Amino acid sequence: MGFVFSTNKIVAVFVFGFLVLNTCFNGFGSNAQLLPQDEGILPEEFGNLTHLEEIDLTRNYLNGSIPPSLSRAPLRILSLSGNRLTGPIPPEIGGLTMLRELILESNQFNGTLPRELGSLSNLQRLLLTANNFTGQIPQTFENLKNLTDFRIDGTRISGSIPSLIGNWTKLDRLDILGTSMEGPIPSTISNLKNLTELRISDLGGSSTRFPDLRDLKLLERLVLRNCLINDEIPQYIGDLTELKLLDLSFNKLTGVIPPTLQSLSKLNFMFLTNNSLTGEVPSWILNAKDKIDLSYNNFTRASQQSCSNLPVNLVASYSDSEAQSWCLKKDLTCSGNSRLNVIHIAPADHSLFINCGGPKLEDDGNEYEEDLTSGGAADFFSSSEKWAYSNTGIYTGEERTPYTKNVFLSNNSSKIYETARLSPLSLKYYGLCLREGSYKVQLHFAEILFSDNQTFSSLGRRIFDVSIQGTLVMKDFNIVERAGGARKGITVPFDNILVSGSTLEIHLYWAGKGTNALPERGVYGPLISAITVTPNYKVDTDGGLSVGAIVGIVAASCVLVLLILLVLRMKGYLGGKDLEDPELRALELQTGYFSLRHIKAATGNFDQENKIGEGGFGPVYKGVLSDGRVVAVKQLSAKSKQGNREFVNEIGMISALQHPNLVKLYGCCIEGNQLLLIYEYLENNSLARALFGPKEHRLHLDWQRRQKICLGIAKGLAYLHEESRLKIVHRDIKATNVLLDKDLNAKISDFGLAKLDEEENTHISTRIAGTIGYMAPEYAMRGYLTDKADVYSFGVVVLEIVSGKSNTNYRPKEEFVYLLDWAYVQQEQGNLLELVDPSLDSNYSQDEALTMLNLALLCTNPSPTLRPPMSSVVSMLEGKIPVQAPLVKRSTADQDARFKAFEKLTQDSQTDISLYSPDSHRIGTSMDGPWIPSSVYGQSKADNQDNTSARRLL
Repeated sequence: MGFVFSTNKIVAVFVFGFLVLNTCFNGFGSNAQLLPQDEGILPEEFGNLTHLEEIDLTRNYLNGSIPPSLSRAPLRILSLSGNRLTGPIPPEIGGLTMLRELILESNQFNGTLPRELGSLSNLQRLLLTANNFTGQIPQTFENLKNLTDFRIDGTRISGSIPSLIGNWTKLDRLDILGTSMEGPIPSTISNLKNLTELRISDLGGSSTRFPDLRDLKLLERLVLRNCLINDEIPQYIGDLTELKLLDLSFNKLTGVIPPTLQSLSKLNFMFLTNNSLTGEVPSWILNAKDKIDLSYNNFTRASQQSCSNLPVNLVASYSDSEAQSWCLKKDLTCSGNSRLNVIHIAPADHSLFINCGGPKLEDDGNEYEEDLTSGGAADFFSSSEKWAYSNTGIYTGEERTPYTKNVFLSNNSSKIYETARLSPLSLKYYGLCLREGSYKVQLHFAEILFSDNQTFSSLGRRIFDVSIQGTLVMKDFNIVERAGGARKGITVPFDNILVSGSTLEIHLYWAGKGTNALPERGVYGPLISAITVTPNYKVDTDGGLSVGAIVGIVAASCVLVLLILLVLRMKGYLGGKDLEDPELRALELQTGYFSLRHIKAATGNFDQENKIGEGGFGPVYKGVLSDGRVVAVKQLSAKSKQGNREFVNEIGMISALQHPNLVKLYGCCIEGNQLLLIYEYLENNSLARALFGPKEHRLHLDWQRRQKICLGIAKGLAYLHEESRLKIVHRDIKATNVLLDKDLNAKISDFGLAKLDEEENTHISTRIAGTIGYMAPEYAMRGYLTDKADVYSFGVVVLEIVSGKSNTNYRPKEEFVYLLDWAYVQQEQGNLLELVDPSLDSNYSQDEALTMLNLALLCTNPSPTLRPPMSSVVSMLEGKIPVQAPLVKRSTADQDARFKAFEKLTQDSQTDISLYSPDSHRIGTSMDGPWIPSSVYGQSKADNQDNTSARRLL
């Protein structure tokens, strides 16, 4: 008969158990001694207990490591969860051939998983959650064919999810949340027909398709969250009739919600937030009693008038053109806010104080608003439309866990730290109708669910991410570590947060890390105590005037201003001087206007210290506006007729365009001879400088970042060509005209050379504009302009991104003019991978690299009709459709128009007469050096010295 040693609460002295055992077993040595509680360890003598079958020391405060001697005991169960144990798993544990359960979750174990564990052929439960394990899942684990429960949440295990999991056909539960693993989910997962719970989240790697789960008929809980799934929701999900929970949030899902989901009669929770779903929200969802989250999608044909009083979270779920309520729109725009509909005034709020999860109170002279709603799994709440929150998710194993918490703190902390709002997954707070400008945002935290009393209740680790305005500001944030203990308040300030619209967004997200079972199951995810938002700019007060008084004053002021303007115009002080050019005079500005005085103040009167580059038509300066916004000011010369024309084009088109992959135009300034464009400032300058600029300016771009940049450029061009109302051809896509923000998101700049692609146009342009080396041959030779010219240029840029080399400056052999020539040779020889940037070493996917290179060659096909539209390019990059690049043989390519075009333009650019069009205005061609920044962020003074040869050709 076996012996069981189990204790769930060792309060004072762990060795008390040893002393009792010593009276029963002579396997212990005589050197046992009393140890203080914080030094309790697993004794090696346990290995001498020849009849010991079970050790359960769950939720104690033990430290030390697992003694290898345990392998001598005939253990069937070893449960050590909820302690402070460290070190690797001893390989000797693989000798416990009778072991059925190995439960090590919520400790501090590290190292790789020993391959010897694959010998535990009787093992049924392997729980490793919330440890510091690294490395990959050993191949020997394919032998664990009796596994029913496998969990590695919150570990640092990496590599791809191995196909060997298909051997675990008895598996009932599989949890792979918040690891360092990459997709795709292997096809062998379809073998796991006994699964009732499948949870996978936060995978790395590239986009993938939806896994085939059609045979997993027993599934009750399916979580595939943030797994980079770029696909439609399969119809067969509706056949998984046992489903109670469906979480497909934070992916790239497209298409409509399958009607088959209506048949999921047991479904209690469905989370589809943060995808790209389209179509109409089905009526059965709007009338459902289940908790459903559809927020942050692209639904159309909106039938909803509000986001409130529904079991469905619909915040920001519709395209702006379809949304009928302000809360349904993407940016929760203030212009649609009902409290402003009466008099249509500008956003007026400039501060915000929220006591998250608590009552109204005063602290440090500020009055914090109450936030007492109980919340829910798919909840949106708006408080007088001044602020709001959106919550998503349920707690695993504890679905009734409350979303607010309050405790009494006796350490003289502020009252704001005694309450908190919690979330198991995603919590967003919004400041609504804020004035544009710079703000100081202070986030207040206190860990009130863990203790500081040196028991297992103090061992929890709450880890989550924090983003503000879409930018990650804290990754793997741990309140206890930052505050120096549990139940201690901590304020984390962010001093320069810009609100460029009217909404401030604070997002707290659980990425599957930390513990989830201490002090009890369901304690994890974001927690926040209070939010403080104050302006960095001077606030103008109105003295408490009523709305009627304000309206009267405004009306009287308008009349007075009109009279003054009329008098000035009659006296000749207004009109005719600043806007003499008819093109400028005819321009209807659709963007903000800045005075020259404000721009001079922002740039230090165009101080050379603030000069960040030199564009094709003038310098570019960095500036800081009075509201704290950092901007890039592009200064054009009005002496050039072409400069005026570019200015008109750029303002007229950019001001009408809004897309994440286009540089945002804040406004312009037209005074006298000054023509200025004010853009958003992008911290990482141009793609060209990042790839092949001076060494001190180059950025480390890993493979995933390069893929992300290519996809961003493609999406921006697809928007210009096919989605925007204007249908624009850029005409000068190149690496210097792609800028990178601080998160290395690609944004297309320099629309001054863009041309409206009107349907009635013959597409024959008499004014060639572009850059040699990037121009499509049909455009360079004959002025034949279509959006396929941009596709060609995009292909060249993709080639540069993959290779890390400049198309115009890389010449491996004398007979090759461009990098593109060399690419054709490598394609013929079957050596395309030779083009991949050597700095990547082997840290990239060869299949993905071949896809990118073949796509680049497809886009640069000499025939424009054989180049794909940019929407198809996006689909190819996302893996939705295959890439089939036709082979262009070098023997014929020499005679192709592409080479003739470049030869002609190169020759023309070296003669004075060819530099000018018949009306004596310079044509818009250029011979870019390897990394000249764009005309938004031009080259610096030091950089000019490296490009003299190129400029002599101009």
